[in-house]
Amino acid sequence: MGEEYEDEELEEIKRRKLAEMQKRLEEEKERRAQIEAALRQILTPEARERLSNLRLVRPELAQALEEQLINLARSGRVKIPITDDFLKRLLSEIYEQTHRETKIEIRRK
Repeated sequence: MGEEYEDEELEEIKRRKLAEMQKRLEEEKERRAQIEAALRQILTPEARERLSNLRLVRPELAQALEEQLINLARSGRVKIPITDDFLKRLLSEIYEQTHRETKIEIRRK
C-alpha cells in the first residue's frame, strides 16, 4: 500500500508540473503574439524581415531590440513605420557600442 501511495503522489506531482509548464508555454505564446502584432504595426515588411533574420542568428539581441523598438514607438520617439534603413542604423550603433567596449589594446615595451 505504501508503494502504491508513493506512485500516486509522484504522478500527482508530475501532473502539476506538466500543467505548470503548459501554462507557462501558453503565456509565452500569448506574449509572443502580442509582440508580433505590435511589430507588424510599427515596422515595414523589410524591417520585419531583417529582424526575423536576426532572431535566427542572435535571438537574445533580437528580443532586446524588439522590446526597444516597441518602447520607442509607444513613447513617440521614432517615426512610424520604422524602416529597414533605420533598423540598419540602429543595429550598426549597437554593433559599434558592443565592439568598442570589448576592444583589447596591447602595448609592447
